[in-house]
Parts: sequence; C-alpha cells; structure tokens
Amino acid sequence: MNKEKKIFALNIISNEDKSKHKGFGAGSIDLNSMSPVILDGDEAYIDIGAMHAKSKVEKGIKFSMNRDDVPNGRQVWIVWVAVDRSPEGQFYGGLTACEMWIDTEARRGWKILADHVNRMDYALKRKVLLEGLSPEQKQLLKKLLLDTNEQWWERSPEHVKAAFED
Repeated sequence: MNKEKKIFALNIISNEDKSKHKGFGAGSIDLNSMSPVILDGDEAYIDIGAMHAKSKVEKGIKFSMNRDDVPNGRQVWIVWVAVDRSPEGQFYGGLTACEMWIDTEARRGWKILADHVNRMDYALKRKVLLEGLSPEQKQLLKKLLLDTNEQWWERSPEHVKAAFED
C-alpha cells in the first residue's frame, strides 16, 4: 500500500474570482498586488526577482546575519510596495523598507531575512514604514512611484504621502 505524500506549499491566488476557492489553502497570501523596489545608490527600480531573494543585487551573493562579515558593503534597500484598490481605482497602500549591505566584489552580503519577510507582510497589511531611508532616498522612491503611475499616487491616503515629507 503506497500512499501519496501530501505536499504543503504556500498557495498564491490571483485576484480572479476568489469565491470559488474554498478548503485547503483558503485565505492564503495574495502577492499579486506586491512589488519590490530596489534603492541602490542614486538608482531606484522595480525588480520582481526580489520576491524570491533573486534581485539583480542579490544574485551570486552569500548572505550572513553578521554585519561584520561585510565591512566594505554598500547600503541597498528593498521597499515593498503594496497596491490597493478602492471604488475610485488603484493606489499605493503599503510601503515598508528593508536594509541590506552588499559587497559585490567579495560576493558577500548582510540582511536579516526574517525582517524582510515581516516587512513584506506589513506592506500587505497597508502599513507605511520608511524609517532609515534618507530624504534623498525617499525622494528617489517617490519619483519612481509617480513615474510608475501618477494617478495611483494621487489616490493614495494622506498618511502614505506624509511618509515622504522630512
């Protein structure tokens, strides 16, 4: 008697008719409204690879939880951006920033993976946490958000916009 082993996995469900999905996996996280933005120096760009820790800056890097392992690293941020929807249309609903240090030459990096996962969750819960970003980095992020979709910015709640003021 050979019983098949059940494989448990995180189900990602699209925004299509969720009412049809009942039973195992119901209530799973929907990441379709999440985008990772990389802030690296004076550059800001969307890199979907960051969803699986495979962004351009993370590829080929061996990460440590000890910051001392990356003495010559440069600070890089991932900002998790959650887009929400209202009757008026879509808007930026949650934004959270996560710090990393990357030494491309040594192929070493520092980050706290649990912090990145928690911050992604906070963005999904429509929180705004941009502590640690400099005023210049906030303006770089704001410009990217505006360039991506100005109407989404205009419809965003005041507390989202206020997070960019210093």
